[in-house]
Amino acid sequence: MKAHKIGYRIYYEDTDAGGIVYHARYLALAERARTEALRMAGTPVSVLQEETGLVFVVTKLAIEYHRPLRLDDWAEITTTIDSMGSARCQLRQIVTCGDMHAATLTVELACIMQNSGRPARIPPRWRASLEALSSPT
Repeated sequence: MKAHKIGYRIYYEDTDAGGIVYHARYLALAERARTEALRMAGTPVSVLQEETGLVFVVTKLAIEYHRPLRLDDWAEITTTIDSMGSARCQLRQIVTCGDMHAATLTVELACIMQNSGRPARIPPRWRASLEALSSPT
């Protein structure tokens, strides 16, 4: 698998009073895209929790807004991996609408033990799924 791409329709609930996508909605759309990227790689995040007691948490997030999305737009989010350590990884998510570049998100995830919140090594199966999100060539 290479970069993962998924699309979402922009609904009224996603927009602010000005008719553009509310800035925080990008976070929800990006979260869904990351979850689906792992699911498509064969490792749903619920399985990570069930099998190992581990979860991924966001430790850093940066968003650069380029152009606004609007009601009824079809937005696509492409997720790729930038880097990976033993317990952390950094993903890049590009939000587009047709040829328009709407936003770029850089997300750092940490693997932690759910019961204690302590850092944990990313298990091999999950590392392979994340590494599969390589940039398109």
